Amino acid sequence: MLRKWTAADVARKVIENKELFILDVRNADAFEEWKIEGHHFQYLNIPYFELLDGVEEILPQIPMNMDVLVVCAKEGSSIMVAEMLSEAGREVGYLEGGMKAWSMHIEPIKVGELAGGGELYQFVRLGKGCLSYMAISEGEAAIIDAVRFTDVFTTFAEEKGVAIKHVLDTHLHADHISGGRHIASQTGASYYLPPKDAEEVVFDYTPLTDGLTIQLGASRIEVGALYSPGHTIGSTSFVIDEQYLLTGDILFIDSIGRPDLAGLAEDWVADLRETLYSRYRKLADGLIVLPAHFMILDELNNDGTVAKRLGDLFAENHGLNVEDEEVFRSMVTDNLPPQPNAYQEIRQVNMGKITPSHEEQTEMEIGPNRCAVR
Repeated sequence: MLRKWTAADVARKVIENKELFILDVRNADAFEEWKIEGHHFQYLNIPYFELLDGVEEILPQIPMNMDVLVVCAKEGSSIMVAEMLSEAGREVGYLEGGMKAWSMHIEPIKVGELAGGGELYQFVRLGKGCLSYMAISEGEAAIIDAVRFTDVFTTFAEEKGVAIKHVLDTHLHADHISGGRHIASQTGASYYLPPKDAEEVVFDYTPLTDGLTIQLGASRIEVGALYSPGHTIGSTSFVIDEQYLLTGDILFIDSIGRPDLAGLAEDWVADLRETLYSRYRKLADGLIVLPAHFMILDELNNDGTVAKRLGDLFAENHGLNVEDEEVFRSMVTDNLPPQPNAYQEIRQVNMGKITPSHEEQTEMEIGPNRCAVR
């Protein structure tokens, strides 16, 4: 029996640390660049064109005692291979929509409680490493670093019975297309962007400035802005309810932000160090760090969230423990990982200068997250 798996089915396997065997039939370079990752996943990569004459030779490599999923870029090739395996007597499934669907899937997970009965949710985009947030308090919601799939956020707000009042981006993103201003347009919410990142935008926005406080609901949860440049010149963090520190792409669980996505690494490295080694050091160690991305699967907690105490990161994150300034400068400017796919075009989209089609946006975002220095 051939089973159709959704991206949500695979996401539960990842979050619940379940076993899965993936037969990835994309080309080897595509597989090496980016694949579905799970703590207990096993892989076999055989390009589909090598299987056109049959699957008999690979049958001994396909386990009988665990779920088997065939994956390709957009679905078609995986259906073909899965059908061949099924005809050979194996129980297998294929991923509906392929890696394209995996890139788009978002899993909302509750992070914790806020004052007065409020809640904070993290929206985990497992295939891309993006993290978005929704704070809820007494019928009102604020969204931070929304990705382009606006229906996920508006539908979730409807299910929770809350009105979206504020939409904020910590910075002008370069690795994914923001859904922020589109959600604001749909809902009548205010859209906030750091003005130092918005010099070239062609739409109206509310300036997100240092010290700005947005009150949410009658319980007056404060979403306080903290200027924290380094990844971009306008990068801004948020302290929510004196419990949570949303760091954007400045600080991650296992790494720190890269300063080069606007071509200004040498100019911004000092800002990055000032933010990480001075501004953040003045904050309470007990704040829970919630970044805008994760890099590796090990950064996920047992419940699927990506979160850790600031004090623990000061002790454990290598990027926060480089005493010599020149060594730090070298670390964040030399031997950087490849830049994100189509990052210049993505910045243009987020400035409102170009409006690509849905398919073009999908192609722009294909590939792993690359916002960090590791």
